[in-house]
Amino acid sequence: MQIKSQRDFWSGLMFIVVGVVFAVGATNYSMGSSARPGPGYFPLILSVLMAILGGFVLFKSLTIEVEGGDPIGHIAWRPLLVIVASIAVFGLALPRLGLVITVPILILMTSLAGDEFKWKGVVATAVVLTVGSWAIFVLGLKLVIPMWPWFVG
Repeated sequence: MQIKSQRDFWSGLMFIVVGVVFAVGATNYSMGSSARPGPGYFPLILSVLMAILGGFVLFKSLTIEVEGGDPIGHIAWRPLLVIVASIAVFGLALPRLGLVITVPILILMTSLAGDEFKWKGVVATAVVLTVGSWAIFVLGLKLVIPMWPWFVG
């Protein structure tokens, strides 16, 4: 069998591997039942769906002819590293700086991963996502998340 689309082949394989790994990880939690799902139920369902989607993409890469073989291009290292660093900074800064400061830092850092940067868009996105995060996680879900830096109180 010949790979007809390299891009779809490797994407499908990645989806399958990630789905299987997360499915195995989800089995460490209690499943519960459909009426009362446990903490492992939702991650298991999502990871199985991801693996199935990967199977479809992988099958497509082996059956549907694509002009030129759809080769994989170069890896965009800058956006990849900026996004990973942004997530790490968010995780480290949230307990110390609070949601009000950490979410705008995250938005600013991730916006630097792209080619287009406009201050108005970054500020608007930061405001909307900060207020939205507060509304969803603090008001709606009643999670205990620090809102302000530790030195403010």
